[in-house]
Amino acid sequence: MSSPQRWMISCAAVLSLTACSGEQDELQAWMDQQRHEVHPSVQPLSPPQKFNPQSYTGADGVEPFSNQKLTGALKQEARQPNSAVAAELNRRKEPLEAFPLDSMNMVGSVNRKGVPYALLKVDNLLYQVKVGEYLGQNYGKITKITETEITLREIVQDAAGEWIERPTTLQLQEGGSR
Repeated sequence: MSSPQRWMISCAAVLSLTACSGEQDELQAWMDQQRHEVHPSVQPLSPPQKFNPQSYTGADGVEPFSNQKLTGALKQEARQPNSAVAAELNRRKEPLEAFPLDSMNMVGSVNRKGVPYALLKVDNLLYQVKVGEYLGQNYGKITKITETEITLREIVQDAAGEWIERPTTLQLQEGGSR
């Protein structure tokens, strides 16, 4: 490189640096001005409140899921003339009411003399059930049987403690096991 070219490059570098310093000075001045104009208002934090522990008094009461409480509720419902549970309490329990519905698998269906039957597998045993029989632990009465499902009417308590009817289905399980 010749000396005039070096001199030109040096001049260009000096000029660009002075231009940058002018912009930096402007930026610094603007930041200082903003810092003086803006006054943040930070609210002081309130002191923490004292925690007052409360003793648990529910241990002396009746456990909500105890047999005692369920029996009392069922007896109270039985005294009411229009209770959906009253009729269920006075009948004899069927064998498949000892098992929860989620332990049962529908593995097939058959028709004998025009009456549909569903085939249920429970504890590696096969059962035939028909409309009107009971399944599960929530007073589940079979209302309909098709080739692919069993429709039941269960009686359960809602969140308010009222007994309500709830439709439920058991679907045909492909392969017959879970």
